[in-house]
Amino acid sequence: MRMRRKKNLEERLASFDNIILIPRVTDDHRSIVAEKEYIDFSELFGNSNPVHMEIGCGKGQFMFELAKRTPDINYIAVEVNESVISDACKKAKEAGITNVIFMKCGAEILSKYIKPASIGKLYLNFSCPLPKKANENRRLTNVRFLEIYKEFLTPDAEIHQKTDNMHFFEYSIEQYTLAGFKLKNISLDLHNSNFEGNIVTEYERKFSSAGMPIYRLEAYMQPNT
Repeated sequence: MRMRRKKNLEERLASFDNIILIPRVTDDHRSIVAEKEYIDFSELFGNSNPVHMEIGCGKGQFMFELAKRTPDINYIAVEVNESVISDACKKAKEAGITNVIFMKCGAEILSKYIKPASIGKLYLNFSCPLPKKANENRRLTNVRFLEIYKEFLTPDAEIHQKTDNMHFFEYSIEQYTLAGFKLKNISLDLHNSNFEGNIVTEYERKFSSAGMPIYRLEAYMQPNT
C-alpha cells in the first residue's frame, strides 16, 4: 500500500536536524557519483565511533532498537520515501536517539557521499523484491548494488539480510556469489531457529504472524574481491 504524501513535507523534513537531505536524482547517477562529497562522520556524530548502515529503514523501528542496544555504534539510516523517513526522524527525536542520522536518497548514489571502507556493517531488511524481470537491476541485492556497497564497506564488513520472499532470497544468494561474497548463518526459518538477538521489524511481525517463514543470511567479502 502506497503511503499518502504528507502536507508541507519539504518544510517538515527541513526542520529536522537528524537527517541529510539529498536532492532527487534526475540525471544519470553515474555522472553524479563521479564527483564525491564525502560525509565527515566524526563531525556528523561528534565522535569517532564505528558506523553501520541500514538501507531501506522505513519508519525506523529496527534502527531505533538497534541504536538503543549499541550506543557505542553510530548508524546511517537510508530511506528514499520522504513521507516514511519524516515519521522516522520525528520518532527518533522524541525518543532521544542521538546515534542515528537519516539520509534521504537512493542506494545508487551512496558512494558519492560515503567514504571508502567506512561502513562496518550493512543491514537490508525486507527490501522490496521487485519480482518483474524488468526491475531486476533495481533490487538492492543485485550485483550492481553489491558492487556499490563494496566501495564503502570495510574489508571485514558484513551484510545482514532478512526477507519473507523465498524467491528473492534465492536470487540474493546467487548475486552475493557472483559479486564475490561468502555466506554464513543462513536461516530458512529464522523464528524457529536458535538465532539469538533478532530485532523484529514491523514487516517481519506481520509476515511471521501470518505463518510465513523469515529468511536470513550474513554475507562477507572474500579477500581481494
